[in-house]
Amino acid sequence: MTNDSLTLFDQAGGLESILLPDGELKFAARFYSPADADRLFQSLLDETGWRHESIHVWGKLRLQPRLTAWIADPGVAYSYSGITMQPGSWTPALSQIRQAVSAATGRPYNSVLLNLYRDQQDSMGWHSDDEAELGRNPAIASLSLGATRTFKLKHKTLAEQKTLSIDLQHGSLLLMAGSTQHHWQHAIAKQTRLIGPRINLTFRQIYC
Repeated sequence: MTNDSLTLFDQAGGLESILLPDGELKFAARFYSPADADRLFQSLLDETGWRHESIHVWGKLRLQPRLTAWIADPGVAYSYSGITMQPGSWTPALSQIRQAVSAATGRPYNSVLLNLYRDQQDSMGWHSDDEAELGRNPAIASLSLGATRTFKLKHKTLAEQKTLSIDLQHGSLLLMAGSTQHHWQHAIAKQTRLIGPRINLTFRQIYC
């Protein structure tokens, strides 16, 4: 894959705001064209050093229901759920995506967490990206490639606030910013129908 092979959709203005109390969400359903998203998906699937990490859940050590990889600038580690991930090196594809996502969101990113959801049984439990090294109001830019999965958000304290569901399709980009991580949790649930693999990239700025 060459650096000039991608056509970015509406890089400057493709992100549209989604109304969210106590938070800031922006979304582009087609950040990358289907053909470009296909090439990126295959490149990342083949080139990434995927790991199957164990995390602490309710006092027990369990394998995560997905594969992961942590890519970051030198010296930028990331810790969550009892594990510390040391950074791998940026590939040309990831560097290109980082530049595009940063330009579209107007934010710098020195790291990306990649998650490979192999099928409908892989998932992400309810959580907030609120680790101290992310700063007070972190901007998390989430790029989805592959099978569509439903991204859910629920408010931490407002019981009357309905859960929000967003279908993250192939080539879409979601930005969570402002106070979102203070007031909301998000998750990707298991599903019963057969679903193919999905790669999710969450770009973030780590403050060491």
